[in-house]
Amino acid sequence: QVQLVESGGGLVQAGGSLRLSCAASGRTFSSYAMGWFRQAPGKERELVAAISRSGGSRTHANSVKGRFTISRDNAKNTVDLQMNSLKPEDTAVYYCAASSEAGVPIIKREYDYWGQGTQVTVSS
Repeated sequence: QVQLVESGGGLVQAGGSLRLSCAASGRTFSSYAMGWFRQAPGKERELVAAISRSGGSRTHANSVKGRFTISRDNAKNTVDLQMNSLKPEDTAVYYCAASSEAGVPIIKREYDYWGQGTQVTVSS
């Protein structure tokens, strides 16, 4: 069982930056690949970025590539999402998720545990 708690969301102007953090409970954090997803009103939940168990491999959605960076610290049981050059279209609830799959899972159903989400609002 893994419990995930996100933090760091808020209101920011376009062009600004935010750093989201997800703290995981349990002693097996390094056994899980991690992902950040987001869901805007009326839209499907979509993958933003994902990272492998060791942190050696990662992927980012095309819409955020070059602006967002996922990272993890297995000693601290945390996974972060650094978001720069934010746009109004980045406005959504952002969710942290854990997957027992190997590699860098990119499909929502591959994730076993989810946090409650944190709101990110980007004003124009």
